[in-house]
Amino acid sequence: MKRLHGVKAPHWKHTADLAAVRIPIPPEVIIPMSMHIGAPAKPVVKAGDPVKVGQLIAEAGGFVSAPIHSGVSGKVKKIDEILLSTGQKGTAVIIETDGEQEVCPDMGPVPVTSKEELIEAVKASGLVGLGGAGFPASVKLSVKDGVKIDYLLINGAECEPYITSDTRTMLDDAELIVGGAELVQQYLKIPEVVFGIENNKQECIRKLGELCQGKQGMRVESLPAMYPQGGEKVLIYNITGREVPEGKLPADAGCIVMNCTSLAALYRYVSTGMPLVEKCITVDGSAVAKPQNVIAPIGTPIKYLFEFCGGFKTDPAKILYGGPMMGIAVPDAEVPVLKGTNAVLAFDREDGILPEPTACIRCGNCVKHCPMRLLPLEIERAFNLKKPEVLEQEKVGLCMECGCCAFGCPAKRPLVHVMKLSKAMLRDYQTAKKLEAEKKAAKEENK
Repeated sequence: MKRLHGVKAPHWKHTADLAAVRIPIPPEVIIPMSMHIGAPAKPVVKAGDPVKVGQLIAEAGGFVSAPIHSGVSGKVKKIDEILLSTGQKGTAVIIETDGEQEVCPDMGPVPVTSKEELIEAVKASGLVGLGGAGFPASVKLSVKDGVKIDYLLINGAECEPYITSDTRTMLDDAELIVGGAELVQQYLKIPEVVFGIENNKQECIRKLGELCQGKQGMRVESLPAMYPQGGEKVLIYNITGREVPEGKLPADAGCIVMNCTSLAALYRYVSTGMPLVEKCITVDGSAVAKPQNVIAPIGTPIKYLFEFCGGFKTDPAKILYGGPMMGIAVPDAEVPVLKGTNAVLAFDREDGILPEPTACIRCGNCVKHCPMRLLPLEIERAFNLKKPEVLEQEKVGLCMECGCCAFGCPAKRPLVHVMKLSKAMLRDYQTAKKLEAEKKAAKEENK
């Protein structure tokens, strides 16, 4: 089967062989209420309240939302507004830790005997997509009646440079991943479960392959080591040959895609009652003294991760949440670990400062490498000319902002930034067009 395009990004998996080490509990954690797509969670604690590990501190703020639990024991210091990585302000619960890590006393296995109970368990666990998108997992699994799901695709590609936290989950918690996959397969009645893993992770392929033996409809597929192999739409096409239509969800193509670490977290919750309260995180980059994988409570300021890894060997010019292809630059090391944080990277000036762009030479590299078969150079041109109708024709909404276009551009054009701004321009245009149509219809109706 022909596979979608991408780029041969260097992997630089320096920490793949390093099992995750738990860092000391920080003196304070900062837990934002916006760590997922959708409505922010709503705090159910107040300043002065004692908290324990696993305790609910915020309830879901709507259907597309997720509850939040404490990963530490201590006392709520305050509920405050903080600057989020998006550049917006949001509410956060700030907890002073006591170092005791006392666990909530009512913790225990969660019975699951039906689809409804599974979805309720997923919701109660606070689980969101841990591959980066942060979509509430309970919403993803709430498939509409009549929609047939043929595949559960488990993303173990981990194709971004540097990041190895999913690799460690596949090596260290493979049984949990398979247990989570079996739960979803059983209660959503999905005939095929496929683990998609890049072929440069042979130990992961071997381990999960052994665990899949004898399990009905469950297998591992070795995929070429090509970025963005782990992109949802790319993974679906490269394993099943199906395409997700523009504006639609994977379920519309008969697929559910889940990150391998998400499934491990699900099975851990059902087995023990412990919700999503901590993360395995890769700490790496040219400015980091001793790269490694660490385990830290959600809300830990990332400066403590860097300190645990020996600090900086040179002043960092840029710090990222996530990988260098799709990661988000953060203002400083005071920002906290989020539910979706799989890596924090710090780069020196040589690696962290972007080169100045030059004029497009119409080489077509951006077109060649785009996995969605878009024309980034034409989208950039339409954006500069402020022609949203052309952006609509060029299907900019299909862009997943993977960065392949910018990576392959010899002129170093800021194409990902243009794609983000183009989609915002198109949304404004479509909203205005819809309002105009509604006004026209209302006027005709009143004649």
